Amino acid sequence: MTRIFVGNLPYNTTGPDLTTLFSQHGEVTSATVIVDRATGRSKGFGFVEMPDDAQANKAISELNGKPFNDRNLAVSVARPREERPQ
Repeated sequence: MTRIFVGNLPYNTTGPDLTTLFSQHGEVTSATVIVDRATGRSKGFGFVEMPDDAQANKAISELNGKPFNDRNLAVSVARPREERPQ
């Protein structure tokens, strides 16, 4: 299972939009756009999970830097979440 970070998303992008984009490169387990808790507005990034590492790596290499709705995507393997003080 590979978790992929997708940055520089247009603010109107939805989870289903990410699923559609990444499913062209393989099976997508989940796709989520991160939203601000206070405003409910997209933060401009999200995460995609793909069960096949080879397909995930292919998607990363083919989509990183590519235009998506007038913005160039920043796509990479997601780093583990760091604990933040409360």
